[in-house]
Amino acid sequence: MSAAQSGMASGNETGLAGGTSYAHVKDGEVDTRHGAILYLDDITVSFDGFKALNALTLDIGVGELRLIIGPNGAGKTTMMDVITGKTRPDSGTAFFGQSMDLTRMSESTIARAGIGRKFQRPTVFENHTVFENLELAMKTNKTVHATLRAKLTGEQREAIESTLELIRLKGEVHRMAGLLSHGQKQWLEIGMLLIQEPKLLLLDEPVAGMTDAETERTGELLNELRGKHSLMVVEHDMDFVARLATGSTVTVLHEGSVLAEGSMAQVQSDQRVIEVYLGR
Repeated sequence: MSAAQSGMASGNETGLAGGTSYAHVKDGEVDTRHGAILYLDDITVSFDGFKALNALTLDIGVGELRLIIGPNGAGKTTMMDVITGKTRPDSGTAFFGQSMDLTRMSESTIARAGIGRKFQRPTVFENHTVFENLELAMKTNKTVHATLRAKLTGEQREAIESTLELIRLKGEVHRMAGLLSHGQKQWLEIGMLLIQEPKLLLLDEPVAGMTDAETERTGELLNELRGKHSLMVVEHDMDFVARLATGSTVTVLHEGSVLAEGSMAQVQSDQRVIEVYLGR
């Protein structure tokens, strides 16, 4: 267990479900006073005797862009399922900040707490405009029709405008989402997550199926988000990973555990990584 994790364990009395408030942290806020936003410690998940995760331990710092690589079956998707509450681990702990026990929270509660997840295939409202997609994604309990009929506040409109500029879709604001290119749909979905003001974003193969130009633009976008949000990027495109790797930690998963971790140069020269993943 890392020093940060030890601090989390000693300072934590109960998870979010326990309803305990913590000194200096407002109720419902993510406690990142020790500098980390996500802690996974000794997580094990088994499916019919197969260990998809095997004593997996890692933590991610506030504002960090963490790159996750590994061969198929390494446990990358299961790890994200645990973080988002889709899968409950057999053992181990998963904390969002120091006090939110993800293993005791529902998927919807985890999303509201500030963890957003983007899957490989974009999921947008294809029969609505780009602007309407962002409007619908805003935190609200309203129905789709009620949301689109409601009048936006100046602050909400500004949030949409700034998000459109960030994801480079300002010129497509009135375009139906179904008519966007694959890459543009991916950016729109990232924008739909950003409009919800997440603290941690999980991105699963964000450049799969993109053109070279779209891949380059996605790299620029993620670099712009670095520091403003904490990011976990799972990716198979090693050229794309290398493009983002400057200043980032690369974690290599294999058989449900961390095989290697460090800079891109460090993991590329690790003999174990070469044997099981890079194939050189």
